[in-house]
Amino acid sequence: MGGPRDVWQEDIYSWLRPKGRQSDAGLEVKRPIPVEFCEVALSLEIKLMELTVSRELSMRRRSGQSVTEDLVVVAQQVINGLMLGSIYVLVAVAFTLTIGMLNFLNFSIPGLFMLGGVLSYAFLRAGFHWSIAFGLALLVSAACSLLIERFTYRWLRQSSHHIPLVSSLGFLILLENSAIIGFGSEAIRYPSPLPTADLHFGRLLVSVPQLLGLAVALTSVVVMHSTLKRSKLGRGIRSIAENSRTAEMLGVDVGKTVSSIYIIGGLLASIGGILFGLSYLQVSWNMGQEVAAKGLSAMVLGGMGNVWGAVVGGFIVGLIEVLAIAYISSDAVNAVVYSTLLALLVWCPGGLLGNRTSMIERM
Repeated sequence: MGGPRDVWQEDIYSWLRPKGRQSDAGLEVKRPIPVEFCEVALSLEIKLMELTVSRELSMRRRSGQSVTEDLVVVAQQVINGLMLGSIYVLVAVAFTLTIGMLNFLNFSIPGLFMLGGVLSYAFLRAGFHWSIAFGLALLVSAACSLLIERFTYRWLRQSSHHIPLVSSLGFLILLENSAIIGFGSEAIRYPSPLPTADLHFGRLLVSVPQLLGLAVALTSVVVMHSTLKRSKLGRGIRSIAENSRTAEMLGVDVGKTVSSIYIIGGLLASIGGILFGLSYLQVSWNMGQEVAAKGLSAMVLGGMGNVWGAVVGGFIVGLIEVLAIAYISSDAVNAVVYSTLLALLVWCPGGLLGNRTSMIERM
């Protein structure tokens, strides 16, 4: 039996249904529906939907379930924000390595992020096992990072500071346009090799690819931080961050060490691109642009040159973005994210964990 909504809809559409007339051949000819009648019907339908939603909300309030439902929704959005933030963390840490240790902002990182996603897609489509496909994508990204280091830092470090910046921006444009030539300008569906099943924690939902992405992102940052803290390479990197000329006098191979910084940053960005494809099942030539903007924001928010500040900033930016989409509007998400960033920087100009101490103390 139809409810009141069905009856009202039938009355609306029966009132709008055009009355036919008989043609000479005995067939019924329909008259077109006036535009004013369509607008009235649409208005009545919207009012009907509002009344239905209002009734459902009032029933939920009377049953005492609205507070619980709201808490579940908030918790779910927090989980989604952490999953998205893990990708921003990788990009923010990649930026932090070059700007914190070399005082150089590597604009090619968005291109390396895109390269990881697009190349892993290409190798998966070619029939490679996912482990081989991801490994080849990371290998190519590392090679590109070495090439970028040669032409943006090693050959140009004696020139003006803006020259390496322009050179790295040129590599970004080159990588993105190469992706357009090879894969087109439209977004591509990513063939995820992981199961699409969701894990249920009570009433909360977590997808397997996103949970794996969070684990991989945190593990990558921890391994990178341990390498910088305890290994010979890490000691060389920290000495270069302190003073590159003094480090060279002490026997540090500055060229190889700087190349290692570029490779580590490129690998982190490329891993982020692969995780983006696994989590959101699409890649495109410009996928790194928006992510890089949020990654830079996370780096500044956490504190310039502070690795763990970049981690905290990445998760905060992811949470703000997801909550803004859920409770404000998807059109206003960028305004909310960057206005919140500005407010936090006014309150804490050096970033949440940043200071002006040496790189050794920041690490």
